[in-house]
Amino acid sequence: MSAETTSVAAAAPEPPPAETRRGLRGHPWLTLFAVAIGVMMVALDGTIVAVANPAIQRDLQASLADVQWITNGYLLALAVALITAGKVGDRFGHRQTFLVGVVGFAAASAAIGLSGSVPLVIGFRVLQGLFGAFLMPAALGLLRATFPASKLNMAIGIWGAVIGASTAGGPIVGGLLVEHVSWQSVFFINVPVGLVALVLGLVILVDHRPATAPKSFDVPGVLLLSSAMFCLIWALIKAPEWGWGDLQTLAFLAVSLLCFGLFVAWETKAREPLLPLTMFRSVPLSAGTVLMVLMAFGFMGGIFFVTFYLQNVHGMSPVDSGLHLLPLTAMMIVSSPLAGAVITRIGPRVPLVTAMLLAAIAMFGMASLEPGTGTLEMSVWFALLGLGLAPVMVGATEVIVGNAPLQHAGVAGGLQQAAMQVGGSLGTAVLGAVMASRVNSVLPEKWNGAQLPPLDGEQAEALSNAAEVGIAPPAPQGTPDEVAQAMTDAVHSSFVSGMGLAFTIAGVVALLAAGVALFTKPGQNDAGPAVHV
Repeated sequence: MSAETTSVAAAAPEPPPAETRRGLRGHPWLTLFAVAIGVMMVALDGTIVAVANPAIQRDLQASLADVQWITNGYLLALAVALITAGKVGDRFGHRQTFLVGVVGFAAASAAIGLSGSVPLVIGFRVLQGLFGAFLMPAALGLLRATFPASKLNMAIGIWGAVIGASTAGGPIVGGLLVEHVSWQSVFFINVPVGLVALVLGLVILVDHRPATAPKSFDVPGVLLLSSAMFCLIWALIKAPEWGWGDLQTLAFLAVSLLCFGLFVAWETKAREPLLPLTMFRSVPLSAGTVLMVLMAFGFMGGIFFVTFYLQNVHGMSPVDSGLHLLPLTAMMIVSSPLAGAVITRIGPRVPLVTAMLLAAIAMFGMASLEPGTGTLEMSVWFALLGLGLAPVMVGATEVIVGNAPLQHAGVAGGLQQAAMQVGGSLGTAVLGAVMASRVNSVLPEKWNGAQLPPLDGEQAEALSNAAEVGIAPPAPQGTPDEVAQAMTDAVHSSFVSGMGLAFTIAGVVALLAAGVALFTKPGQNDAGPAVHV
């Protein structure tokens, strides 16, 4: 722990213990309940849309790139704005920031449900992500300010369990809504949940503001970080279309690298830096941040393809696909609180290393899935993946927040969530590019190998676009059954080949994350946060 952190910790008074509070307002456990409702809304949205993607793609006639932007636009907006939103909470109070995020997120969700075109859906998804960015770090800031130091780890564990359960529950909830109502209902559901979170927030939450709140904002830092992230994700999304060696791809990657370099240089000189680089002198905090990025890379990138595999290759309904993901859901719900208890008792290092090794095994197992793989085999790999992911969501949060200087509680909360959203966005983009490249490579070979009729340029492109999401185009009327089946087999086997390569890469990333987890340790800032009420 740095000298700066030690001096701040020593000077920071303990928050009032829970027993001295009266009534509902400011009660630690009620505060946890209130922020959990808002956090649940955002976390649920991260995966619930994955089940709705095939329905959105069909209804709005969207391409794979469009569907990716529905996911990536949301994740990118979250990733870019989270650290800034954490700084806003440190300056103006986490209660106000949380309530603004709740209202804006619910309103943007309603707007998405009312949209009738892909550009509108993507645009409001970006807006939804921006408001979600205000909500998430504020929740952690409120917990840090409300709970005494002796109970903070327990609170973070439960908070992580809510995120894990909500993230895992998305496929089930999404499947039920898409099949029995509509894909729009996936977004409309956030309106009543947001109203509940707003009422609870107004009644329960107390405005905590750091004693050393920033007086200004690092506008150049915000612009540089936003530009760097946009250029990076844009290059990854467009690379399959442009080509990885194309001048446009290389130019965006170069601009991204330049902006990241300028951002780091500026942050060392800024009076009120957006992201104080001194935080990263803590090896455990740095390791926790990298671990969160790598975990989300594999999970969010992989789950993107699983829904298409279940619905388009196996022909399942949205609800059936959600039920087939129940082993993943159940293991995350069960293991999240258990992971919190274990990490509190023995520290994060052993649980996190073990968890990422289990996740790696699951990823390699999912790489072996075939078009005809049965439910039992799929369930084994899904359950193992859930068992591996939950401890990371809980433990990495505690490592990042607990090892951050106390005066940067909001920024630490933003960093934790930004790492997860950056990883998810990069995973979806990179693995999507790998998937598309693989499908486009093997599909012509499989098509010709089955001695199917040759296709002209426009037909071949349409076939490749459909195969990238596992859709076998309908055979022309009068086509013999064996020929129609050969067409379906060529498309599905090409999709599975691409998915297998993507999961193999995700497994390698999980192994790398297990190595990073060796550098984690419990939070060192054990004094209460410097706040006044």
